[in-house]
This record gives sequence, C-alpha cells and structure tokens, in this order.
Amino acid sequence: MSENLDLVRSICTAWGRGDFSSNDWADERIEVVVGDGPEQGRWHGRDGMEAGWRGFLGAWGDYRVEVDQFRELDSERVLILMRHGGYGRASGLGDKQLTTEGANVFQMRDGKVVRLLLYWHRDRALADLGLEE
Repeated sequence: MSENLDLVRSICTAWGRGDFSSNDWADERIEVVVGDGPEQGRWHGRDGMEAGWRGFLGAWGDYRVEVDQFRELDSERVLILMRHGGYGRASGLGDKQLTTEGANVFQMRDGKVVRLLLYWHRDRALADLGLEE
C-alpha cells in the first residue's frame, strides 16, 4: 500500500468518526474545490479550508463520511467513493438523516495533500475523471 493511500485512509478514518479538526495532513497552501452540490466553491490555504469546513459543518448535525472504495489514480492522486451526510440543521427535516453518494480526489505531494476536490455526487466525479463505477 502506498504512502498516499495510507494518508488518505487516516484522514477518512477521522472523518468517519465525525472528526474534522485535524489539518496536519494538508499542505500550507492547499486548494480545496467543491465541484458540485448545493454550495460550490474554492478555499485556499489551511486557514481558508478551516473556515470553509466551519461554515459547512455548521449546517449539519453528526456529519460523517463512510468510504466505500479507495482507488489510486496515479502516483499523486487517490479517489475515494463514499457516502456522506448527517442531519440537516437548517433543512427543517428534524432528525431525518440526509445521505448521498459522493467522491473526493486527494492530490498529494511530499506527503501532504496539496489539492482536495470534493463532489457531492459520485457520478459527476467519475464523469469528470473519465471513469465508470
């Protein structure tokens, strides 16, 4: 198993517990891109990523990521296919859990994530990457 895959597995293990507090895995100048979904956007640097996560997670209760599959795309990129969601605090749905099948692409350099591409919808990610599930 590659170091990149090990790193992504460790990040996703924390996210599976609902723990998004760590950023030691991210390069100082990380670029985070939300490729689709309700709030597309782009964050730069660890501070930008943290502010973006705070805003995003503030709209959710018990938000979690559960990975279905890890795929090494090349020597720098790892794709995860996952289910993610939680309880929408602002949705008015009360305690009903909202979950969708998404995907993330982690791009690494020198043992750090330099770019993180987030997709709400798995099929969009696979289409953008020219892959099929």
